[in-house]
Amino acid sequence: MADRMKVTLVRSGIGYNKKIRQTLRGLGLTKLHKTVELENTPSIRGMIKKVSFLVRIG
Repeated sequence: MADRMKVTLVRSGIGYNKKIRQTLRGLGLTKLHKTVELENTPSIRGMIKKVSFLVRIG
């Protein structure tokens, strides 16, 4: 697996429950089409899986 991964917010967290919005903020995704580079750790992968319908990994 790669050492780091890029995650982009492609759909808004508005209208979803508080845990989803907090997960997005924890990943550093605050605005649409913002891309962040994150370490590939099990905890980060779990957070990405929780919001996979809102983000794109690439």
